[in-house]
Amino acid sequence: MKVVILCGGKGTRLREETEYRPKVMLPIGGRPILWHIMKYYSCFGHDEFILCLGYKGEMIKEFFRNYRWNTCDVTIPLGSPNLARFNNRHSEENWTVTLADTGEESMTAYRVRSVRSYIPEGEPFLLTYGDGLSTIDINTCIQEHERSGQVCTISAVHPSGRFGALSIDDKGDIHTFDEKPQSDASFINGGYMVCKHEMFNYLPDDPSVMLEREPMMNLVADKQLHSFRHSGFWHPMDTYKEHQYLNALWASGKAPWKIW
Repeated sequence: MKVVILCGGKGTRLREETEYRPKVMLPIGGRPILWHIMKYYSCFGHDEFILCLGYKGEMIKEFFRNYRWNTCDVTIPLGSPNLARFNNRHSEENWTVTLADTGEESMTAYRVRSVRSYIPEGEPFLLTYGDGLSTIDINTCIQEHERSGQVCTISAVHPSGRFGALSIDDKGDIHTFDEKPQSDASFINGGYMVCKHEMFNYLPDDPSVMLEREPMMNLVADKQLHSFRHSGFWHPMDTYKEHQYLNALWASGKAPWKIW
């Protein structure tokens, strides 16, 4: 399946870092968090990526345009001909990456809608945010999505507070999607979604619409929003403290998402 990753946000809660680069390019152990997310999906056999670019998207293009320069040791003869030699290979050589400009000011629903032409008609796809790491079993999530027969399956995770709450029944179906509840909830939307192609029918031609509002509410109303419950590791990177925490996990050699 193709993996659509939302990479266009400004990351205002990390302004000290994102003033100069997009949030998805903040490093964890020397590599952008975006790379870690892609690497994780790749471990489950999903190597076709569509990146929804926006704020400072050129920096993401530059990273992948010069991927070997950014990831390999290089020998450069200073005479003529001046041909660089890359001394090692990388394990991402089977990846394909589509870099799609979806508008600097667009909200999440419009960003996804903007890449519809890269998803063949009738083909399901994977969708996630570019700022969260997890140990979600991607392929088991896909199986749960197929079993449900619904348009969209989101990963329901246990977080700390401050996130939107989901009301889930015993079958995994979602009956409410409250973006910002007043009290903490057992489950929240952790991203790592699986979508039928019909998902595009819920995304209006309006750059101001957020995926987490009208589209999700309409999916709930149509009984087309399902969940895959995950009780293991999941952590966002919304603040400087969270960025530091993920880097500390990586430095300790105990990063739960590192399965490669």
